[in-house]
Parts: sequence; structure tokens; C-alpha cells
Amino acid sequence: MNGKVFVQRAKPGKPEDAEQAIYALFAGLPEKDLPNPKDRVLIKPNLLARHTPDRAVTTHPDVLRAVILALQQRGIFDITVADSPGGPYTPMLMEGMYKTCGYLPVCEQTGAKLYTACESEGVDCPGRLVHHFELLKPVLEADYILNLPKFKTHVLTGMSGAVKNLLGCVPGLHKAEFHMRFPQKELFGQMLVDLCEMVKPRLHIVDGIIGMEGDGPAGGRSRAIGLLLASTDPYSLDLAICRYMGLPPGRVPTLVAARENGLCEESFDPALLVGEEVAKRPIEAFLPPRSYEGRVDFSGNLPGFLQGFAPFVNRIIAPRPAVRKKDCVGCGKCAEICPQKVIELTNAKAHMRQKECIRCFCCHEICPVKAIDVRTFPLFRI
Repeated sequence: MNGKVFVQRAKPGKPEDAEQAIYALFAGLPEKDLPNPKDRVLIKPNLLARHTPDRAVTTHPDVLRAVILALQQRGIFDITVADSPGGPYTPMLMEGMYKTCGYLPVCEQTGAKLYTACESEGVDCPGRLVHHFELLKPVLEADYILNLPKFKTHVLTGMSGAVKNLLGCVPGLHKAEFHMRFPQKELFGQMLVDLCEMVKPRLHIVDGIIGMEGDGPAGGRSRAIGLLLASTDPYSLDLAICRYMGLPPGRVPTLVAARENGLCEESFDPALLVGEEVAKRPIEAFLPPRSYEGRVDFSGNLPGFLQGFAPFVNRIIAPRPAVRKKDCVGCGKCAEICPQKVIELTNAKAHMRQKECIRCFCCHEICPVKAIDVRTFPLFRI
């Protein structure tokens, strides 16, 4: 694998900056790593839910447009944009999401195809943990997959980068099944690495022009970062994102699993960053998710005679989702996506059975009004 990460600056709110930066990234990449005119190219953005571009939740349409134009400049016109966000996956819902996120006008202007058929197919996988995935048909039919994630934090996995973004290759509520099968972060991270090795995108470009810090991937706050990052190596790219965020890679389950699989190093070597020097500096005071503010596992600090109580202690202090009843609008999206089915609507408000919650934070991700917080045990915050 090529561990180099190419970086370019681009100012927020300037589509021409995004275009110039994408062209520069393409120019810097080795020719062998780029698609050719005969390829059927799939662009896989980050389309978490129905959010407007200003929310910094989804890949910005200016970046999508710039990538499509750069591909067309290379004579590539068989281009499909496809993703499967959380929740139900139907043509009508997808059309509405593509429109709200700004992808519909981009594809109408450029001639790229938006995938709304919502068809998928099961495929066997030689993974370390998972041996079968249900994948979107465009993923299986593409000659070249270009992964287009967003630079943002994530309450479950620490950050949402190249590897985590590929969960959108799994259709709709099939994602919830994986949360239910692998509630432990370590196993969930290995599942995502198995998926990444199965899908094998050829190129990853991270939209960091406006990113998200805090309780991402949807409940955090937007932050102007002004960067676009590209690499053929998803793990090196995610290590670079950790370096920019100041997030220890050892706390990111996908990177822990990748390292155990021999796919990446423990930390990112800054010498692998290719670009302007000013764009190589870590971001000052980048805010992590509240679920990452303190320790996740305190069992190692307990006296020997209390070690048997470690699972109980960790259960109490672990971060958990909690509904702010005054802000809940009773839409039911959280109940719809919950893999354990522990959320129900009572008097038009969401209620959680906390004892049965596996703390996957799917409800936090999907809530359209940010009415689900990440609660932590105050005594152990740092």
C-alpha cells in the first residue's frame, strides 16, 4: 500500500477553491492510481441523513461537483453517485435526501447518475470476522470506487473517516444488524476493516473544507478547517485525520483492528504528508466527542479484589445516549433505526430502556433535531 497522504487547502464557501484543490490532488497522485475512460466509476459520499450542506454532516456538494469535473476532465463519463444512509432505504426517501444534501442539482448539471434503485446483493467475504455482506449493486458493478468521506468526529468510533464511511455500502437497516451483532467497539472496528478490505476503494478523498468536532457524526458543531486530503491507503488517511484532530489512534477501533491485521502502523508519520507546509499542522484545540473525553475502560484501575465487578462498573460509567424530552418531536426515526428495539414512542416522545441499550449511538446519529445527547459519568471526565 502507498501510505502517502496528499493535502490541499481550500477556503469554505468558494466552489472554485474546491475545484482547484481537487485538480491539484489528481495531478499529484500517481497515474496508475487514477481511473481511465473505460472505467465505471462509483463515487461513495457521506450521506448520513437528510441534512442541508451548511450542517457539515454530509460530503459538501461543491466537493462532489469538483470530483465529478476532475473525472470528466480525464475523459470519464460513466459516473454514478450512490450511498445508503441510516434508516429505511427506498427510492422515494433517497430522492429526497439527494435533493436536500445538494447532490441532485450537481448530478443534473454534470450528467453524473444518482443511484435510487436501492437494490443490493449478498456476497461472501474472506474477512477475519465477517464472511458475508449485503452490498449495494453499484458497489459490486463498479470498476473503480472513489470514497468521499467527511472530516468529522464520531461518538462511537472517535472519528468518521475513510474506513467508517464504507458502512454506507451496506443497505439501509442491514447496518443495524451489525451494531446488534458486534456491540463491542473492538469487534465493530474489525467488521468495518473486513468491509473495507472487501469493497477496496481505489481512492479516498476526505472533505475537510468544513468539518465537524464534538459529538459527531451529526450532533457536533461545524468548524472551518479548509483542507482536502487524498490517499489510496484508507488506514494511512485515517491516521492522518487522527493526527489533525489530536485523537489517539489507539482509541479508534478501526485503526486498532487495522494494526492488528498488519494493515497500518501505530501512528501517522508526518513525512508521508505531501502538500503545503501550513496545511500539515495539527488543528488547534479540536474538540473530541464527549464519549471520548475520559477513559472508556476503568477495569485496569480497580483493586484486585474488585476486578470481578469491572463489567458492572464499566457499564455504569460508559457514555450512553439520552433523550432531551423537551426537544424531541416524536418523529420515531430513533425507534426505527435502533438495532435492539429498545426505543418506543409514548405521548409523542421517545423513551429508551437503558438497561437493554447496546450504546451504538445510531439514535444519536439519526435524530434530525439533535434531541439525543451523549451522557457521560461526570466524575470521570478529563
